[in-house]
Amino acid sequence: MMNEPERIPERMVVADPLAPFERQGMLKLVAPAKVNLFLGIGGLREDGYHEADTVMHALTLHDVLHMDYYPESTGGLKVELSCHAREGLASLEIEPEDNTAVKAVRAFAHKLQRDCDETFHIRIEKHIPFEAGLGGGSSNAAAALVGAANFWGVEAFAPEMLAVAAEIGSDVSFFLYGGCAQMAGTGEAFKRRLEPMKKPVVLVKPKGGVSTATAYRLFDEAPPPVPGDLAKQATMALRARDVPLFNNLAPIAEVLLPELTAIRLWLEGQTGTEGVLLCGSGSATMALCESFEAACRISGAAKSQGWWARTTTLGSHGILSSTP
Repeated sequence: MMNEPERIPERMVVADPLAPFERQGMLKLVAPAKVNLFLGIGGLREDGYHEADTVMHALTLHDVLHMDYYPESTGGLKVELSCHAREGLASLEIEPEDNTAVKAVRAFAHKLQRDCDETFHIRIEKHIPFEAGLGGGSSNAAAALVGAANFWGVEAFAPEMLAVAAEIGSDVSFFLYGGCAQMAGTGEAFKRRLEPMKKPVVLVKPKGGVSTATAYRLFDEAPPPVPGDLAKQATMALRARDVPLFNNLAPIAEVLLPELTAIRLWLEGQTGTEGVLLCGSGSATMALCESFEAACRISGAAKSQGWWARTTTLGSHGILSSTP
């Protein structure tokens, strides 16, 4: 892809996080956030995971991954990563090797039995807050899989890609499909597509977070049931607009972080909202709005309350990629 592929140019190390990051042959990948329109968590399985029946919908809010590949590096597979938080988001302080995007590329190479000297450089621009139930880490992992498949000449939805997506995290598989889809298993098994919506959405998040592990531990003590009529309605729906808004993790999250109750009640009382629901196990709450103007007004009012808030829309795509 370049005359000296084994040598990573100095400008790859970006001192200014806002500086341009482009090179002939690199990939730019759009990694969207998601919300759960319906989330019915079931019993604990023998493998320690929970059954989940969920309808997920992509958002236009997204992270951006810039992915570069040097196929004649030395020392086996190297995956170098830098992450830059945008728009006032807190930085996620974890080692690059612990990032889901890095884990996804390494697992994919192992699944393909690749034993090559090659280097990936991934630069993530974060717009999706972490610990919000919006799937940012899972979306980044899916984008990294799409990017690696592109560079390696692996076809989309190859069995190895789908297997790694299911292993890395429950939401990763959804982002390979995008739009609106019903997922099963632990959330990793694709069941069917639904016609997506283009509704404006307000996302509101308090400063605190919800521990997913703690939420599921409390859930197991007294699992909130999934009403049969709502589950049937979600299963029969052909369009996202016909899916009932439901999340049986929401009562648990509100116990762990009472401010979520205040946010829910506040959003339900705002003029212009059509439905309010916690995102995953939290800590973001979404409000579907009747107009973009209403969404912007509510977002501004939420910020004045001291909460993080963002106006976005439901989207129809999964991971998108392009080259400069």
